[in-house]
Amino acid sequence: MESFKISRYFRHIFEHKNMRKILGTNLALILVASSFMPNDVFANAEAEENIIVEASVPLTTERSAQFPVEKVRIFHPGIDLDGLTGDLIRPIKNGVVEEISSSKYAYGNAIVINHGSEITSLYAHLSKIFVQEGQEVTTNTVIGQMGATGRAYGDHLHLEIRDHGRAINPMTILPR
Repeated sequence: MESFKISRYFRHIFEHKNMRKILGTNLALILVASSFMPNDVFANAEAEENIIVEASVPLTTERSAQFPVEKVRIFHPGIDLDGLTGDLIRPIKNGVVEEISSSKYAYGNAIVINHGSEITSLYAHLSKIFVQEGQEVTTNTVIGQMGATGRAYGDHLHLEIRDHGRAINPMTILPR
């Protein structure tokens, strides 16, 4: 138990970015300084004893996590955010409303916002939509209300973010 506390203490120290800078700088200086030392300084130490140790250590790697199936197909390119019908929805970034759609299937009432640089976001299963195509929106604009329209099994917001038309993990853009 005590060794765990000690290792956690040292891990905290050595993972700190200022400590890494100090260690990195000192190691670089040692390497540069050692290149100016005469070669016979290290040769004498080696001449005293030449011991060769051979050990056969099996090298294995284990997965820390894996998919539960062999063939992986992801059908859900976004994230679902829980809430109640009527909760206000705002865009993740400023942009222009590119598309509004309504369907009894799939996304139900949905909005696509273009944020520029080929980044778009989709807000689906809305109960109400308050914006129009071509409208500029900010992060303060209420674009709609959460719902359960389309192929939804309960009220929630389905959010997708696309980069050049390809779905990306929304958590790479959203704050943590």
